[in-house]
Amino acid sequence: MVDKKGTTKVYLGADHGGFAAKEEIKKQLLEQKYEVEDMGAHTLVKSDDYPPYAAAVAKKVSENPKENRGIVLCRSGIGVDIVANKFKGVRSGLVFTEEMAQKAREHDDTNVLAIAADYLSRDRIINIVKIWLETPFSGEERHTRRLKQIEEIEQ
Repeated sequence: MVDKKGTTKVYLGADHGGFAAKEEIKKQLLEQKYEVEDMGAHTLVKSDDYPPYAAAVAKKVSENPKENRGIVLCRSGIGVDIVANKFKGVRSGLVFTEEMAQKAREHDDTNVLAIAADYLSRDRIINIVKIWLETPFSGEERHTRRLKQIEEIEQ
């Protein structure tokens, strides 16, 4: 489970499409005493592209995939999800509901959350992030078995 005392770091990244939502997430997480590192964009640039931001987040998460967490945003969430999943040890999931956020952690032990900023309200995004960060991996045998299969594919 993610520890709010700073033992787990949360990395954030978004292009122009997810910039405002990223800033709101960052504000909320800092208020809740999470350790947060913003990997960009640091200013709103309407012509920027999502791959560098998603890659920066995923690279950090891949350095310690069992402890670190990442949140990546773009307009659809699809592009940042694709980029994040290119990194070894990263399991990114594109989530649209609170139930999906819970299952992404319980069943798939995702360490990166991809968010579609154009399709979710700010309140729903904040709630999804909260649930995702607070939900532990279930550790059930069937889920552990499946994660081992994913690790084998990565090799």
